[in-house]
Amino acid sequence: MSVKHTTEKALQLLRTLPRVTIGNIRDNPQSKQNKKRGRGQHGGDKHGAGNKGSGQRQNYMRLGYETGNTPFYLRFGYEPYYKGHHLKREYPPISLHQLQKLIDTDRLETHSPIDLTTICNTGLFEIRPDLLHHGVQLTDEGADDFRAKINIEVQHAPEAVIAAVERNGGVIRTAYYDPHSLYAVVNPKKWFEKGVPIPRRMLPPQDAVEYYTNARNRGYLADPEQISQERLVLAQKYGYTLPKIEDDPDYEMLTQAKDPRQIFLGLNPGWVISLKDRAIIKAKQ
Repeated sequence: MSVKHTTEKALQLLRTLPRVTIGNIRDNPQSKQNKKRGRGQHGGDKHGAGNKGSGQRQNYMRLGYETGNTPFYLRFGYEPYYKGHHLKREYPPISLHQLQKLIDTDRLETHSPIDLTTICNTGLFEIRPDLLHHGVQLTDEGADDFRAKINIEVQHAPEAVIAAVERNGGVIRTAYYDPHSLYAVVNPKKWFEKGVPIPRRMLPPQDAVEYYTNARNRGYLADPEQISQERLVLAQKYGYTLPKIEDDPDYEMLTQAKDPRQIFLGLNPGWVISLKDRAIIKAKQ
């Protein structure tokens, strides 16, 4: 094809095309890029924080605040079943399955009594008196697989748990700790480093006296003779032969118990424990 023929063809093509105007021109591909993304009204330049106000500044409002409106808990009447809910004692649960696992992994020793201090020293359970925690409750999950013979002290235990422990020849006891004593019980090292005396455990409040003086609950304030009778009654109810603790080689360990005013086994209230000097400072009689 000659150059003349090509030129004439190009000129003829230009004659048929429309004139170049603003309406029929466009930029080259990828020559312009939008700085914003398709994210609604602001196109993503607010980073999901909205426009102005405390929400954009991450100044989060307190829980229950409804931006000036009457809050929910004031909009409706007070219900009687909420009365005193902020004062009720709480007992975080520990199942028999978890307890057996702690024993199998040597985090708990069965040749010495188990109490709230030994459970907290495993590092797997946290008791916070500031959140109204008053100890632990032992639940019956894994009761059929529980095989350990232990001497344990908890704050709450149902009937099935008591039967599972006593069926293996063990001893269970429910005891109360006041909030002041709990701070020393859950973290003895921190308490001893303060250099203050071991506190004296207070008696349970009026609404808990009935529970801890009842032999069916194995309360630490119950009559020992009634506890022996209730052990036999529970064995007959659940259909197992009650082992005789008197003939057990671990009789001394199984019968160890704290005084109702004592929080540490072997340490009396009023004593000062010096970890630095590795000494026990006893109070004068």
